[in-house]
Amino acid sequence: MKEKRVLTIQDVSCLGQCSLTVALPIISAMGIETCIIPSAVLSTHTGGFSGFTFKDLTEEIPAISSHWQKEKVEFDAIYTGYIGSKKQLEYITDIFRVFGKNGCQIIIDPVMGDKGKLYTGFDKDFAKEMAKLCSHADVILPNLTEAAYLLDEPYVESGYSEEWLLGLLRRLSKLGAKKVVLTGVSFDPKKLGVAIYDSAADKVSYYFRDKIPGATHGTGDVYASSFVGALMQGKTIEQAAALAADYVVKCIEVTLPDKENHWYGVKFEKCIPYLIERMQK
Repeated sequence: MKEKRVLTIQDVSCLGQCSLTVALPIISAMGIETCIIPSAVLSTHTGGFSGFTFKDLTEEIPAISSHWQKEKVEFDAIYTGYIGSKKQLEYITDIFRVFGKNGCQIIIDPVMGDKGKLYTGFDKDFAKEMAKLCSHADVILPNLTEAAYLLDEPYVESGYSEEWLLGLLRRLSKLGAKKVVLTGVSFDPKKLGVAIYDSAADKVSYYFRDKIPGATHGTGDVYASSFVGALMQGKTIEQAAALAADYVVKCIEVTLPDKENHWYGVKFEKCIPYLIERMQK
């Protein structure tokens, strides 16, 4: 039986438990060969650290792609996370064109912001280009902030109805993705979860867990990576979305007792046995 192979494209934060530092071990632990294209190398992530180093690897992207074309490399999925520039988006679009064939699934986590604001270095023009990238996707995984910027609409934090959310999901799917997994959804202050939308059936389903107060770095990357791994192992999109949510909650719960010292990420490594056990059920 042919083993599954995933390509993930995002930055390397050498310390900080996010991006490729999370994606590579999680997807690999789920039994999937994981290939990488690092878009940049940072000494730490940018959330709370100061004085970090940054090495841009933009021009390595087409060089790696060119070599792989000569080697006739193929992928079962391409998963993108944090992308730092419009130029990188251009190169990644070309990678989709070259390698996104023969059933290869394209999964985009359009990492741009949270809590109604874009991350440092991004603007509305970048969001427009990210929306174009999403037109190539089979699945996109935005949070509510990213959804608003992808659609150039006002950010709505809370108080929305299921009808309003369905409209938002329909508009997101019109960017081109067949399926949308919208994270950070809540109709109850005590619950937080995801909305899973299938455009072909025009159907939405939900999965919620009890809300854990506070914010934790890297949980979006943990979620997206475990979602991709589950999907590649044959889980349905609903099953993958739920499993990823459960894994993130487990990681947060394990980290909370040491949150004062371990503020920069979640201890996802401690929970990999739980993830493997869940995959086997």
